[in-house]
Amino acid sequence: MRNTPLYSSSRHRAAEPPPPQAAPAATQDPQPPPASRPSAKHGAAAGRWERPLLVLFGGIVALLAMMLYSNSHPGQRPLTQKDIDAAVLHTLETQPLPSQAAKAAEKLRASIVRVRDLAVADDNSEVESGVGTGVVMLDKGVILTNLHVVLGAKKIGVVFADGLESEATVIGTQPENDLAVLQAKQIPDDLQAATMRSTHDLLPGDRVIAVGFPFGIGPSVSEGVVSGLRREYRSPEGKRLLTNLIQFDAAANPGNSGGPLATMDGEVVGIVTGILNPTSQRVFIGIGFAVPIENAASAIGMSPF
Repeated sequence: MRNTPLYSSSRHRAAEPPPPQAAPAATQDPQPPPASRPSAKHGAAAGRWERPLLVLFGGIVALLAMMLYSNSHPGQRPLTQKDIDAAVLHTLETQPLPSQAAKAAEKLRASIVRVRDLAVADDNSEVESGVGTGVVMLDKGVILTNLHVVLGAKKIGVVFADGLESEATVIGTQPENDLAVLQAKQIPDDLQAATMRSTHDLLPGDRVIAVGFPFGIGPSVSEGVVSGLRREYRSPEGKRLLTNLIQFDAAANPGNSGGPLATMDGEVVGIVTGILNPTSQRVFIGIGFAVPIENAASAIGMSPF
């Protein structure tokens, strides 16, 4: 196992290229330029061009099929642009592509953990008295969640994506950011850690997903956008003021706490920690908050940000 945190090797948004520099006057025969290396911008552009390329590929396949048909049936009219457009449209309508949110959720799926506050019932069996969400930070079973999810729990249980259940212990806390670090006693053989991504270039309007167990149902996925940055939030009991938070509008409810807020690339930029709730109903009204991943990474003691 790697036992190292995973960080995104790409920026959230490609940086502007530097202005061109004037080339010095040549004093001798120019040497052939070295072989160019692919830039980081190419990786960022790949996601943007994925759908058009798939459409183009589908159109080419349809075109080749129609050409083969024409060759085997002489006397048929030649292909027109209208025929090609119709073939591409037919491919899109009959073979829909997964949404960006669906692809992001699938990338995160193996790293999402159900965090359980376990209590002993009258018949000495264990019952789930509270539920939250966690995300695997290290593939040796290190899980990040909210401190308020596990605070006061006599026994903590976690359920991994493959259904494996394990007891877990708190190995670290960061009260100022409502974060807790858990270590699972048992882990799946193929446990996957989530990839973390800096919030340095995150902007209001960027699309994100929140994954968790709202009201214990899940894992559930909701999509929205970043609504604001550097927000403040006071816990419902008024005991803790959190600062420098990401505000988002992807639906979140009790049980989402501790789950990831991620980009459309499936990379974690924050840990969901609270919802603005001016009523006693404890339901989402459109404003949620997440702790930036920079704080979360420092909670596990390994941060390159």
